[in-house]
Formats: sequence, structure tokens, C-alpha cells
Amino acid sequence: MDRRTYLGAAAGTVGTLAAGCLGRGAQETSLGEPEDQGADSEDLPYPAYGEEFPESTLPDALSGEEVSTADFEDDRVVVMTFIYTHCPDGVCPALTQVLRHAQADAVEKEYTGDVAFLATTFDPERDTADVLREFGDEQGVDYEAGGWHFLRPESEERAREVVTDTYGVEYERIDPSEMQGDHSGHDMGEYGFDHYPITYLVNREGYVERAYTGVPGTSRVVEDLGTVTGN
Repeated sequence: MDRRTYLGAAAGTVGTLAAGCLGRGAQETSLGEPEDQGADSEDLPYPAYGEEFPESTLPDALSGEEVSTADFEDDRVVVMTFIYTHCPDGVCPALTQVLRHAQADAVEKEYTGDVAFLATTFDPERDTADVLREFGDEQGVDYEAGGWHFLRPESEERAREVVTDTYGVEYERIDPSEMQGDHSGHDMGEYGFDHYPITYLVNREGYVERAYTGVPGTSRVVEDLGTVTGN
């Protein structure tokens, strides 16, 4: 079974995901193997528990600086998710809230210097720096605390290369009329996306501790993050 066929079966109606399988490194993790993963890491089509996290470099939309995941190795734990701000069903705001609450816990317990929060858009056409900053303000992101980055690929082609090919988040641009549910109260513009949510928790050594699919519980992520950072 090829990668996309597997994903179509696994993701069902919510979307698909894709990525290459990487080498195992479970001996480098702080957390035990997740009970709800559903398959061994090497059998999953995205970077999963105990595998090396792929490297990427993208611009921070707000600062203009290039941010490389490799820069955080041996320095910070990484929490990374993938969003677009016109999301009509609350999934992308919910994913952002997970990171925001994790950031708030780090602020409260004074370990913000140990974590990088990376929210990556796959809609660079509309998610400009101003749009992302406004979205972050609406979500309560604490920019003064440090460690938060809204990453914005330079083009749609680059977004596909990083978000899908590198990190396994398959997304499909669709007409608003194709979106399931009633979104009459939300202006998504000329198009939306069908996408499968994934959030990564990566330790300082660059190994995946958790690949949360769907929208993970905030308390679970906060607890896992505390364990991985030693806080």
C-alpha cells in the first residue's frame, strides 16, 4: 500500500496526511510509547514516537528572521502545529490554543526559555504577517514571553514541500461549498482547506516524543511538555 492510500484509509472523512518514515530513536525519549498511536512508529506515514524529527527552515512572519528546527537541538523542546487563519470549523484556533495554553504554563513555571512554539501556516497567500499577528492577538499569544513563532512559507509550493512532504500534514484546497457543516457565520473567503491536524512534541535531542493527531487535550500536552522539559 502506498503512502497516500494508507493515509486515505487512516484519516477517513477528516482528511489525509503524508510523510516519509524515519529511523527509530526511542532510546532518546523521555515519554513512554503512546498507547493510542495505533501502530508501530516505523509503520506510520509521518514522523512518530521515537523517530528523528525532520529539519526545516522557514521565515518567522512577524520578525522576518529565518527559523530552523535544527537550531533548537540541544537547546529547546519544540511544539509544532500547522494552521490557516481562515479555518471555519474551529480546528486551527483550537490547535493554536493548545500551544498558547502550553506557553502560559511555561510562563507560569518560568521555563519559556526551554521551549519553542512553532505555528506554521499552509496558506501563505492569505496569512500575511499582519493577519497572523491579529490572529495571535485574538488567541492570546504572549509575544513578550519569547519562544513563539508564526512560520510562513514563501510560496504555496514551499508550503506543500514543508508541511506535507516533510511533516505529514496533507491538505486540500476546496471550495467553501464543499465544506461539511454550517459555516454561514464564518467568512472563509474564496476557498478553504480540508486538512488533517497533527501537533508534534520534539525533545532537545531532536526526537519525536509525541505526534498528536486531531486536536489533543490541552492538559495532556502541558503534562507531556513538563515531563520532556523537566518541569
